[in-house]
Amino acid sequence: MSARPIILITGATDGIGQLAALDLARRGAHLILTARSKAKADRTCAAIEAVAPGTPVDVHFVDFSDLAAVVMTGKAIAAQHPRIDVLINNAGLHAFEQRVTRDGYAEMIAVNYFATWLLTDTLRETLVHSAPSRIVTVGSEASRQSGGLDIEKDLLDIAPFTARGSSRIYGRTKLLDIMFSLELARQLDGTRVAVNCLCPGFNVTGLGRELSFARPLATVLNWLGIGNPKRGAGAIVGLATDPAFGKQTGAYVSAKNARLLTPVAPADSEEARRHLWEKTTEMLARFR
Repeated sequence: MSARPIILITGATDGIGQLAALDLARRGAHLILTARSKAKADRTCAAIEAVAPGTPVDVHFVDFSDLAAVVMTGKAIAAQHPRIDVLINNAGLHAFEQRVTRDGYAEMIAVNYFATWLLTDTLRETLVHSAPSRIVTVGSEASRQSGGLDIEKDLLDIAPFTARGSSRIYGRTKLLDIMFSLELARQLDGTRVAVNCLCPGFNVTGLGRELSFARPLATVLNWLGIGNPKRGAGAIVGLATDPAFGKQTGAYVSAKNARLLTPVAPADSEEARRHLWEKTTEMLARFR
C-alpha cells in the first residue's frame, strides 16, 4: 500500500461505518465514501476533518436500492480513482416491514447483497490492477437465524413480513454476503487481492432505526456497556489495514478476537457458493 492508501467504504455516514472511517482517516487514508443523505455526509466529513485535518475525502451519493445507480456510481469511482487499495462493503439495512424496490426486489436483499455484489463487480478490475489490495465485507452471525437458503427462490422472495419475522430475512442477506465473500476469494486467489469478511458482533447502532424505541434503547445499552460499536468498527479497520489480513484471504472472522468462524450452511459449501454466484450473475446481468 502507498503512504496514503485509497479506501472506499460504503455505509460510512452512520454507526460502525462512520467510526471505521474516522479511524482510517487518523491512520492517513484517502477516503471515498458512498452516502444517501447529504446532511449525514456533511456531518461525517466535518467529523473526519476534526480528527484528521486535511484528510482527502470524496463523496458519491447513491441509493443502494437502485441497482443501476450503484453500477453508475461504481463506474464513476473507477474513472476518478484508477487505484483503490481497499473496498469495504459495510452498507446495510435492517427493515421491519417488506418494501419492494423499483427493480422488483426485496429492499433488504437489494441493499445488503445485490448492491454489494454489483459495486464489487464494477470495481473488480480496478482492485485487481491495484494489487496488493483488499475487499472487506461485513457479514454477521445473524446469518444463523436465516433458516437456510433456497437459492432459486429466496433471491426473488418479496413476501410480506413483520418486525418479528424480519430477523430471519436480515440473517439471510448476511448469509448471502458471507457466501459472496468466500466465493470471490476463491475466484481472486493468486491475484494478490485479499478477500475477507467479518461478523462485527452486536452493535447498538444496528438496532434498527425504523423502530420508535431504538434510540432510547441504544442509550440504555450504551450506558450499560453493551453492544459497543467500537469493537465492530475496529474489526473492519483491522481487516482493512492489518498486514496479516493482507496475506490471508477467504476468511470469515469474529470482531471479538479475530478468530476464524465457520459459516452456517450452505455458506460452508463451495458448490452452493458457486451456484449462488452463477444465479446472481444471471439475475443482475441487465445492470452490468
